[in-house]
This record gives sequence, C-alpha cells and structure tokens, in this order.
Amino acid sequence: MRQDPNLDETEGVRIRKVDLNPKKDEPLTGRKHNMELSIAAWIFVLLFALLIGRVVWINVFEAESLRNNINNTKADSNSDNIIRGDIRTLDGTVLATTLVDENGNQTRSYPYDNVFAHVVGYASNGKSGMEAEENYALLSSHSSLLKQIRAGETGEKVQGDRVVVTLDEKLQQTAYYALGSYKGAVVVMEPDSGKILAMVSKPDFNPNFIGMEWENLVSDTSSSALLNRATQGLYPPGSTFKMITTLAYLRAHPTDYSGFSWDCEGALSQGDVTITCYGDQKHGMEDLGGAFSNSCNTAFAQIGLDLDNGQFRKTAEEFLFNHALPTSMQHSQSIFKLTKDSSSGEQMTTAIGQGDTLVTPLHMALVTSTIANGGIMMRPYYVDHIETNDGTIVKQYDPEIYKKVLTPDEAGILTDYMKRTAESGTAAALSGNGYTVAGKTGSAEYESNGVTGTHSWFCGFAQTSEPHIAIAVIAEDGGTGSATAVPIAKQILDAFFYG
Repeated sequence: MRQDPNLDETEGVRIRKVDLNPKKDEPLTGRKHNMELSIAAWIFVLLFALLIGRVVWINVFEAESLRNNINNTKADSNSDNIIRGDIRTLDGTVLATTLVDENGNQTRSYPYDNVFAHVVGYASNGKSGMEAEENYALLSSHSSLLKQIRAGETGEKVQGDRVVVTLDEKLQQTAYYALGSYKGAVVVMEPDSGKILAMVSKPDFNPNFIGMEWENLVSDTSSSALLNRATQGLYPPGSTFKMITTLAYLRAHPTDYSGFSWDCEGALSQGDVTITCYGDQKHGMEDLGGAFSNSCNTAFAQIGLDLDNGQFRKTAEEFLFNHALPTSMQHSQSIFKLTKDSSSGEQMTTAIGQGDTLVTPLHMALVTSTIANGGIMMRPYYVDHIETNDGTIVKQYDPEIYKKVLTPDEAGILTDYMKRTAESGTAAALSGNGYTVAGKTGSAEYESNGVTGTHSWFCGFAQTSEPHIAIAVIAEDGGTGSATAVPIAKQILDAFFYG
C-alpha cells in the first residue's frame, strides 16, 4: 500500500502535515481577486462622485442658461396654465403683451410693429430675440401662492412674469427711422455698464403678422429680413478696424509712436497688391493721429507691413475676434484670419479692415464702448430684471466687468485720435452740436457674386470727458462713412442729448 508522504503516524495516530509557509511562486488567487474588486469599487465610487458633481454643477451654475436655451421647449408646456408675460421698458412702455379675449383665446401683440422686431423677436412659428431667450421667464409665474390657488380653483390662467429691458423706446425709434430704407444695423450701448439702449436691424418684419407672412419671409433670401444683422450680420469693418490696428502699433512702439511719420501719395503697392486712399486722395505728411483722423489707407497699409502678424492677431483676439462675445444673445463670431504665413497683400488689406476680416455691429459697439470705458470691457446685456405681474422683482441683472482689454493710457490715446476725427477729420459733421464726440468712420468695400459696393460705417461715443453713449452704425451700400453713417449717428446723439 502506497503511503501518503503528508501523513505521519505517531503512537497509532495519523497526523496530516500542513505547510504553513507556501512556496513564493504559488499564485495568490484570492488576494488578486480581492484587489481587483477593490479597484473596481473605487473606480465606481469615483465615477459616481463625478456624476453627482456634474449634476450639482448643472443645477447650480448652468440651470439658467439651460432654461433659457432656445432649443429648450419644456417651458412651453406651462402655457396651459400661464398667460405669457409682458416685455416692457424700465419706464413701463409695453413692447410685447398677450391679449386675451372673452373666450380665453390668446394673441401675442407688439404695439410698436416693426420697430423692435429683431431685438424683441416673435413667439409664434418658432421664437426669436427676447421671446426665445427669455421664454422660461415669460412662461413662469412668481405671483403669490394665494393667487395661484384661486386661479387653480376657478380654472383660470395665472399671469406670467414680466421681462423688463434696458432698451430706450425713444432711442430705438430714432435709430429705426434714422436708418431709413438702408439695409444694415444700429447698436447703442452704455459704455460703463454694458446696457443695450437700442438695437435695430433692417430689412425687418411686423411680428404681429409673422404667421401670415412666414412663407414669404423664409423664402425671400435676397433680403433675409428674419436675420438680426445687429448681432448675426458679418461685415468687413473697413476703416473702423483702424482702432485695432492703431492699438497694435502703439503696443509695438510704446515709446516712439509719436514719432510716426508718413507721406501719403495716394497709393501704396507691394507685389501685385495696390492700396489706395478713398477717392484717390493724397493726404501728404501725416503723424499717426493725422493718418487716423484722415483714415489714410496707405499709412495703415504700411503699418500692417511693419507689424508682427502674431502680435497683431493677439491684439485682435484680445478684443474677441475669433471668439464668442460675453453675452447670452445669439450672435455670430467675428473673424480675423491673419497668420504668420500671410502674404504682404493680406497684411495690408487686414490693417485697413478689408481682406478676410469680418465683424458684427454688436462687436464693433463693444469695441467702441471698451475704449470709451477706459479699456474695461463690460458684458453687454438688455434685460434689466424679471418681475411679477404686480411689480415684485424676481431677478435683477447688474453690470458686470468682463475683462480689462487695454490700459487707460492706450484708451486715452485712441480717444484723442477719435476726437480729432470728429473735430476735423472724416466725422467732422459731429462737431459743434453741443456735445463732444470721439469716433471713427469706415468705408468697407465688398464684392459678392460679381457685384461690388461700399458699406458705410461709423463707431463712436459721447461725451468724451464722461462717455454716456456708444454707437455702431452700418448702412449697406451707403458709400463713405461720412456720407451716410455719420448723419444717422448724429440723429441718435441729438435724440439722446436733447430728446
């Protein structure tokens, strides 16, 4: 009989031998299994913690933006119980309201017809403007609990909250009629707060008849009347961009910019590209301020050749070219394409606001406001507060600094050059009116489908010692800035200062 080597017989008792020190090369299957379970558990805990953190972040920091997202239609279900709230100005002027007839039928009404069409928007056939962005607030009600209980008992609807805006009804009307029959846009801002005081886009539409006119509006691609040109229209900035080019030059020559000198002979050629001054003018000897106020293309084309492309791009991007603007308003992103490999022709055309550079009127108003505000960029906004139907404030929106873009000294130099433009340069029509103006005109040439033309620009602010108002105006095919955009701006400034 074969004997088990692990058995030991002592005095007739069999004892099995157990090795208490197993060999090191034997696998520790149990330990490995426990460790794997432990790692998996910790990974699960970590993922769960991240998930909880994300949910908290959304509910605390992103809840409002998600509620107000134009693609969020959840609030629309509230219309079964809530009458859509009013949109009003700070002085109580009604811009949008809901009319309810004796049968309970509701009609959204816009008392000013086309005047506020793009900025206030519409609430049928989809939504746009404030009607879209503030949809959640307009279909919410913070009325007293007693009112809501009574409404529930009687089956009546509760009145939704009001959206109270920063828009000035008189300035809006002035801007609307000043732009006249031109396609284009006007944006008026308060520089030290970021409040939008007026926003006009043409061609326009009457939101009271949006349902009846919808098919015509969406099929008319030649006018694009539904497009808010103030926030979504992209245009070559023309010479208004020389504000950015000048700043780039100041930063490249912080100690010797005052020594700039240029003899304008009316044209400057580099390779196969020739830049000419508007109307073939010859400005002669100019310093930097003179080149700015005369809007001398050849001087700025030479500056474009001298600037480092990377630093030029950095300056433009500090002013948010190639970036989203700090606002919840739907808007297009302005474009600056100059790179280190760009040709000399691209350098020259970019420096004078032509080439591939594109910008929205809202963006140019923000650039102008930043200079007026000593280099501090404010977040642009047009909702002052949300209130209940009886006037109790639900949410207040206050001015908010976005960032410091340029130094007070840089802003002061640009302001001086812009004052010179309004006193004796291309915007001289704005002098002698009882208020002081700093501004820059622009004549932006374009070519589209074989058709060429010139858009008329003006950007400026007043008063220069204590800026109260900043303006950006573009009139499509309006010719020079001094011919069309400046007179439009003058009407708005007159209305602001004299009523």
